[in-house]
Amino acid sequence: MTAQPGVSSGVASGVASGVASGVASGVASEGRPGCVGDSEGHPRSSGSAHDAWATPERRALRDLVADFTTREVVPHLARWEDDGALPRALHARAGELGLLELGFPAAAGGVGEHLDACLVAEQLILSGGSSGVCAGLFTHGIGVPHVAAAGDPDQIARFVAPTLAGRMIASLGVTEPGAGSDVAAITTRARREGDEYVVDGAKTFITSGTRADIVTTAVRTGGDGHRGISLLVIETDRPGVSRSRLRKMGWHCSDTAELHFDGVRVPATNLVGAEGTGFRQIMVNFAAERLSMAVQAYATAQRCVDLTIDWARTRRTFGAPLAQRQVVRHQIAEMARVTTVARTYVRDVLARWQAGHDVVTELAMAKNTAVAACDAVVDRAVQLHGGMGYMHGVEVERHYRDARILGIGGGTTEIMDEVVAGRIGLDG
Repeated sequence: MTAQPGVSSGVASGVASGVASGVASGVASEGRPGCVGDSEGHPRSSGSAHDAWATPERRALRDLVADFTTREVVPHLARWEDDGALPRALHARAGELGLLELGFPAAAGGVGEHLDACLVAEQLILSGGSSGVCAGLFTHGIGVPHVAAAGDPDQIARFVAPTLAGRMIASLGVTEPGAGSDVAAITTRARREGDEYVVDGAKTFITSGTRADIVTTAVRTGGDGHRGISLLVIETDRPGVSRSRLRKMGWHCSDTAELHFDGVRVPATNLVGAEGTGFRQIMVNFAAERLSMAVQAYATAQRCVDLTIDWARTRRTFGAPLAQRQVVRHQIAEMARVTTVARTYVRDVLARWQAGHDVVTELAMAKNTAVAACDAVVDRAVQLHGGMGYMHGVEVERHYRDARILGIGGGTTEIMDEVVAGRIGLDG
């Protein structure tokens, strides 16, 4: 297989082996033929307006992810939901297949573009996984990009390389009990003492926080405001680090923790970039995170459209399938419409962002568009499934719970609206 832009030869070789095993056993992505399980992720389409998502290599990548999800995720997901966490072995398997290195710079051991990482998350959901699995398995996507971008060879060797290989789990620690969306107001303090920093403070709502080996942590090394913030990688086995599990409404298979730092001594060599640059580093990576969550939102919506179509075709009431009743047909048609619009817009914004365009406004709009579509679709999916949709363990019920966080994480809907408002001329 000849590598094409977006997927390196290393990933392509992994894709080829994964596709061979999947096709040989007749495994393909779940869903109806010609619908969202196809390589473009576009319902009932023989082609896609977004050709970058449908290159031969990315079609093969979809097949690999569908096979991985069908074999390694779906049979175990209910148990992981009950356990409250993903097994470390899943990270190792994803690392072996090259799924964790996508979107990272080559200098840090990565390959491909952010689109490739988004495609993996999209197909995982479309094949029967969940945004909760994406949150727990791909936490490295927010945990180590800053380290990779800073380019320190020692940090890349110690933190990035083992994380992309699936041998280490990385998290990001920004949110605090007293500082949610206001990143510039964090109070966790890192005091310099010789060749070390001494860290005191707390972080909350930390994804993969109970399992993480390292946490890229926003700390205050200077004065008040955003210029006093730095990033420091803290190993969770250091004395003074404690953590407690938080129970959530959704994303049950993705563990979340509150972290406490009590006089934790961290080598100064763990500082990411220069002191005082942490806020800027966090803001730069927010774009990728918001795009990822937007993709997860429209993928969740599409999965629920597919599940609802299947249900409407097979569920009979008063002697006829639900799919023959106009009120049901029109609701599902509307679900498909808003999902398709969201997917089209998010992919367009992602392409322009990767091309280097200023799309800060459109990024915020894209996230809110996808989240709004997802919110509407999961609600209708549960309603149209009736009592079955309310049962624990039914897939649309899980998506309903999981979807609620998408308008909160990575920047709330309200913060996104404020970003838009500040850039469309309202302030003169």
